[in-house]
Amino acid sequence: MNTRTEIQYHIEKLLKLKDRYIYTKISSIDFTGFVTNERLSCAETSGNLFNPIRPGERWGGDWMYAWLRASVIAPQAAEGKRLVILADFGSEATIYVNGIVSGALDLQHHDVTLTRSGMPGEKFELVAEAYAGHTGLQPMMGKSFLCVFEEDIYQFYIDLECLFQVRQHVDVNSLRAAEIDGHLKQVISTIDFSLALEERTANVNRCRSFMAPLLACVNGSTAPLMFLMGQSHLDIAWLWPIEETKRKIARTMSNQLALMEEYPEYRYVQSQPYLFQLAKDLYPELYARIKQAVAEGRIIPEGGMWVEPDTNLPGGESLIRQVMHGKRFFKEEFGKDNDMLWLPDVFGYSGNLPQIMKGCGLRYFASVKMFQTYENVAAPFPFNTFLWEGIDGTQILTHLLDYGEFPIRVNPSFLISQWNGRVQKDGIATRLVQFGHGDGGGGANRDDLEFLRRLENLEGVPRTKHGSPIDYFQDQIDRGIPDAKYVGELYYPAHRGTLTTQALLKRLNRKAEISLREVELWGAAAERLQGREYPYDAMDQLWKRLLLHQFHDILPGTSIHRVHEEAQAELTRLNEDICDMAAGTRDTLADGGSTGLTVFNSLSWKRNELLVLPDGVNGITDSNGKAIPVQRHDGVIYAEVESPSMGWSTYAIGQGGAPVEVVVPKAVSATRTHLENEYLSIEVNGQGELVSIVDKESGTEWAAGSCNALKMYRDQPSAFDAWEIDRRYAASPVELDGKASVCVTADGPLFANIRVERVLHNSTLIQDIRIRAGSRRIEFHTTVHWNETNKMLRVDFPVGIYANESLQEIQFGYVRRPNHSSLPHDSDRFEGCQHKWSALAETNRCFALLNDCKYGISVKDHTMSMTLLRSPTYPDETSDQGTHQFTYGFLIWNGSFADSPVVQEAYELNYPVSITRGASRIEEMSLLQVNQANVIAETVKLAEDGSGDWIMRLYECKGSSISCGLDVGMPVAAVFETNMLEEITAELPHENGEILLHFRPFEVRTIRIVQNVQPA
Repeated sequence: MNTRTEIQYHIEKLLKLKDRYIYTKISSIDFTGFVTNERLSCAETSGNLFNPIRPGERWGGDWMYAWLRASVIAPQAAEGKRLVILADFGSEATIYVNGIVSGALDLQHHDVTLTRSGMPGEKFELVAEAYAGHTGLQPMMGKSFLCVFEEDIYQFYIDLECLFQVRQHVDVNSLRAAEIDGHLKQVISTIDFSLALEERTANVNRCRSFMAPLLACVNGSTAPLMFLMGQSHLDIAWLWPIEETKRKIARTMSNQLALMEEYPEYRYVQSQPYLFQLAKDLYPELYARIKQAVAEGRIIPEGGMWVEPDTNLPGGESLIRQVMHGKRFFKEEFGKDNDMLWLPDVFGYSGNLPQIMKGCGLRYFASVKMFQTYENVAAPFPFNTFLWEGIDGTQILTHLLDYGEFPIRVNPSFLISQWNGRVQKDGIATRLVQFGHGDGGGGANRDDLEFLRRLENLEGVPRTKHGSPIDYFQDQIDRGIPDAKYVGELYYPAHRGTLTTQALLKRLNRKAEISLREVELWGAAAERLQGREYPYDAMDQLWKRLLLHQFHDILPGTSIHRVHEEAQAELTRLNEDICDMAAGTRDTLADGGSTGLTVFNSLSWKRNELLVLPDGVNGITDSNGKAIPVQRHDGVIYAEVESPSMGWSTYAIGQGGAPVEVVVPKAVSATRTHLENEYLSIEVNGQGELVSIVDKESGTEWAAGSCNALKMYRDQPSAFDAWEIDRRYAASPVELDGKASVCVTADGPLFANIRVERVLHNSTLIQDIRIRAGSRRIEFHTTVHWNETNKMLRVDFPVGIYANESLQEIQFGYVRRPNHSSLPHDSDRFEGCQHKWSALAETNRCFALLNDCKYGISVKDHTMSMTLLRSPTYPDETSDQGTHQFTYGFLIWNGSFADSPVVQEAYELNYPVSITRGASRIEEMSLLQVNQANVIAETVKLAEDGSGDWIMRLYECKGSSISCGLDVGMPVAAVFETNMLEEITAELPHENGEILLHFRPFEVRTIRIVQNVQPA
């Protein structure tokens, strides 16, 4: 064994003995307690019966909590010493000392300090709240002790580990290595833990004196600089429910506050306002200390959004509201603004996120996830620090950190590996680095902060500067931003299954986003026209309920069963509450009479739509007395109605509810094998597949194989079931040869419908294939009774379009993705995120797939394949079991994509017109008309400040520069441009309610309208 290896052997052996020698056990602690399912405060536990729980006993059950208490008295031996409790309840626990939440026990925090300078006879009342878990195994009560913490021995160990790690990384032939080896030999030959405690303390201090000169050595002028941010990423829900997060935030914050008290230089970043809100609501005394630490600059509230949401699945307005509510909380509670969006654990980042960030006043972006891609990556991400350019050209200074190994500890090895592991080797002198345990919270521990004191400028280790992450970005600007730019979405080459897993959550989320838009629009109209009070407080709470469930382990479907079960229930209630509020608001705009109906259209263009008439209404007439075409289907009556842009129209009910006779030329037809209207002729086989799609206008055959072909695959990725789709899934098909039946259920005059019923392996499908008169859109109204495990269901549309990329909608625009695997990065993107549509387009024609809640899309060559359902078994063993209802469709268009109605048709599939009993008080009303089809009015609402001003958010949807006129259907006193947070940036000209706007491609603009006095 050579000398270097021998030294390593001895030092590693010494380090393993650390915990044995830093604690001197004084006495055991006996706890009494009780278990409960109730949420209790510490004060509320006093009336309960506490019984002894002895070491070796198991306690509790799934989802339960134990409240434990004991009393300890500082002995004479503790005088002037740090006194700690070393407790083992078999679980994480929050520790109260004399009624104050003072710390916690978790994976990286094993003791809680009672005092740093003991006074004999001092009494400490201990109360602990411990979580029993939910694995079916009861935790076992361990032994707990009152201990003196041997500070000198602890400091020796930090010195030793620090110096040893430096020695492991420096050049073995360097003078630095030789000197360290020489001094470590002295330590090895001197250290003697067999000595009595007093002599042992002197012994370790002598060993520290050997190491001190080497720990005082500093770097030269070319050492890199690491900006360190203390943090504790806390998933709001994941392998635990939100109920447990309510305890985790107390554990995390109490530990971090205790560290700040001992280490005044420590700065800690906490990003999610929702977690601060939990502390405020549940732990007022703790929150008061948190607010004080924020005021002192020790806790840095920086992160940008209400929670750390997924950024692929939520709508654009939802992402804006995440920032709006997040920044508002930090300003109102702490007087702090945010400059950085911090999303450490999100599964890819939307290509329009830069524009949303800048529009909301966020200047910087940081994450770590792009470098944690497991084995499923073909092309590593090329940059650490760069300008990220979104689809509209907006640029944001961005830094991508490396995860490191959990736990993320500050020590020489970590810092050296962070520097050496950078992907940009040239032109980079600094990095931003996080430290502190995360995922389940926790944060830094004493070791981190002791190392930090030694590592400010230690020879052989990058220099460090500890504080706010904003310091790093400002330093980058001062030095000159690196010459690196990345354009488009930050596609995460893993976790593609999150676009589909837990399909019901995704459907409920989209419906809630749509309904909230309706509430805001019609609420603004009712306030203006009827004087109905706008529900500011209710809207605030409704939005926060939705934003919470867009967290990146809830909406993507990657949590345990209880999380999904509770999220489904809450989003169902949320949708009911929103729909009730929207309906009530629309009722205000109608007279409530029995002779009329009012049809509301929230989209910013005139529509002609089918809707189901209310019970008892068999026919209606328009304002001119003209009968409206109707059709009976499945026991209800459909009518074809017109409604103006972002407004409403009124129809009269036929006298006595009698059917209104109207003759409509039949333009649609159906047989079991054929569907046809004026534009399309479609052949259907016995499985409900479309084997021919002929465009009657051009005579073109669009089908290049069987379309609407349902395909099932075994879905068993090598790891991370709920997250992943294995890139080799197509090699594991599941035969779908079960029985099928096809029948005609409608044959005009408004629409034709073929119903398909099929067995899909262990599941069943009922699907209505529908074609409307006068439409180029085919819809598939689908119900699946899903009873699969580790299977994936897709639907394929091979079409006769030649293109080497597809267009896929994201928030406020679309991205282009390759439909081939020419390069590794192309191969990586075999599954992408879409919102309401995806398309293949040639110069003069396009084929688009539309959907009402399906986000996973794959396009290979000329085949568009949409992912409908998955059924992973981890971490939720029952994922997606049950009944699913969804609609998808396709649109064929002759002409350029820029001139196509794809975006409008996708909106119309998702945003139905609404009907209210009673005639409108204003017979026909259009609140807003937009004179360019590729400018979409996404949001119309009242301003957040309660001024009564109208806010209109519009965007260009086709990637074209364009001028656009807005015609506002109400008096206008002044018009202002604002940022996305509704703060005025400029005044805009207007004339007679008309506003002229210029848009760059995919630009989002927010307009603030000050109206004249309210009409009588």
